[in-house]
Amino acid sequence: MIMRATFLIATLVAGLGVAVLPARAVVEIDINKGVVEPLPIAITEFISADGKGAEIASVVEADLRRSGLFAPIEKGAFIEKISNPDAAPRFQDWTVINAQALVTGKVSETPDGRLRAEFRLWDTYAGQQLIGEQFFTSKDKWRRVAHIIADAIYQRLTGETGYFDTRIVYVDESGPRNNRVKRLAIMDQDGANQRFLTDGRAIVLTPRFSPTRQEITYMSYEGGQPQVYLLQLETGQRELVGNFPGMTFAPRFSPNGQQIVMSLLRDDGNSNIFAMDLRSRNTTRLTTSNAIDTSPSYSPDGSQIVFTSDRGGRAQIYVMSASGGDPKRISFGDGTYSTPVWSPRGDLIAFTKQTRGEFQIGVMRTDGSGERILSSGFLQEGPTWAPNGRVVMFFRQPAGSAGPQLYSIDLTGRNEQKIPTANYGSDPAWSPLLE
Repeated sequence: MIMRATFLIATLVAGLGVAVLPARAVVEIDINKGVVEPLPIAITEFISADGKGAEIASVVEADLRRSGLFAPIEKGAFIEKISNPDAAPRFQDWTVINAQALVTGKVSETPDGRLRAEFRLWDTYAGQQLIGEQFFTSKDKWRRVAHIIADAIYQRLTGETGYFDTRIVYVDESGPRNNRVKRLAIMDQDGANQRFLTDGRAIVLTPRFSPTRQEITYMSYEGGQPQVYLLQLETGQRELVGNFPGMTFAPRFSPNGQQIVMSLLRDDGNSNIFAMDLRSRNTTRLTTSNAIDTSPSYSPDGSQIVFTSDRGGRAQIYVMSASGGDPKRISFGDGTYSTPVWSPRGDLIAFTKQTRGEFQIGVMRTDGSGERILSSGFLQEGPTWAPNGRVVMFFRQPAGSAGPQLYSIDLTGRNEQKIPTANYGSDPAWSPLLE
C-alpha cells in the first residue's frame, strides 16, 4: 500500500519577503493544440542518505521525457544546488536556464522501516509552489512512488490525468520462428519489472485488461482448443470462462468489468459478436450475419460496441448498440480496417489499417470523420490506449526482422517510443491506473 499526503508551505523567499503559496500555474501545457512545444523542466536529484532519491528522480525524469510534453534540462546546467527541498529555491537561478518548472524532493526512512518520499513542484517564473505531496510505502515499491510523482506533475501542468503508474500485459515471444514460444508477460509501462504469467506450454493470445480490477482475460490453446480465461494478477487465480464450440476471438471487458464481448466462429464459417455476463455466464448473440464480424470493443460508457466486419465486401469498422441491432459503418477509406479500440475518453477510435502494401496505426472520431494515421510500417497492429486516452501502444515487426517489438505513440504522431521487452513482444494491453 502507498499512502499519500498533500502538504502546502508558506515560507519566505530569501531577501524578498514574498509569501510562497500554492496558486494556479502560470506555466502550463495546452495539450489540445496540434503541436505542443515540450516544456523545459528541471528535476533535481531527491536528497537521500542512500542514493534512492536519485533513482526516484531519474524515473520521474524518464517518465516525463517519454511523454513528449516535457524537456528535462541537463543537470550540468543547474546553478543552484538544492540542499533543503523544504525551502523555496532561488527562482532566478532557474529562470536564467529557462527552467519553467522545477521539481525538488527528498527520500528518507521512517522509524518503522518504510520509505518516505516527498516532492514539490515549483513555477519558477511566478515564484510559486504548485503542489507538494509525500508518500509512505515499503522500500520495494520505490518505482511505483516515482511513477505516481510523475503522474502528479503531469496532471498539474497539463490538467489531464497521467498514465505512468500503469502496467502492460503482452505476449512474450521467444525461440525460432517455426517453433515460437508464446507466454503472457506483464511489466510496468516503461518496461521495468517484467515477469511471466504463463509457462509457455500453450499458445496464448489477445490478453485484455479489466477496466475496474487488476484482472485480465485472454485466450489459450490448452488441449489444442481455444479457450477464454480470466486471470487475477494479484493472486494468480485463474478461471475458465467457458467452452465455446468453434473458434473464439479477442475477448474484451465491458467498462464495468462485468461482461466480456467476443467473436465466435460457427460451423458455417461465419463469426458473430457475442456478449457474456461473467456472473451468470449467460451468453447473448449481438450480430447475425453471413459475414465475419470480429474484434469488438465497448465505448467507455458501455452503450455502444465498435467492431470489424466484411459484410460490405471488405473489412471495415462498424458501430452498433451494446444490445445489438443494426450496425452503422463508419470507415470509408482505402484498404481494410481491423482491431478497432474505443478511447477511454470516448472521443476517438484507434485502429489498424492495411493499404497499399503497408500497415498503419490510426485514429478516427466515433462517427468515422477526422481519420489520422499516426504510424506506418511493414507489419504493425494491435493498438491499445493509455488510460488517459493520449497515447497508443502497438506492436511492429519491421521487414527482415525475426520478431515483433512494442512501441508507443502519442496523438500528434510525433512522439514514438520503443518499449523494452525481454524478448520479442506482441499484442499489448494497457492497464487502468493502479490503486
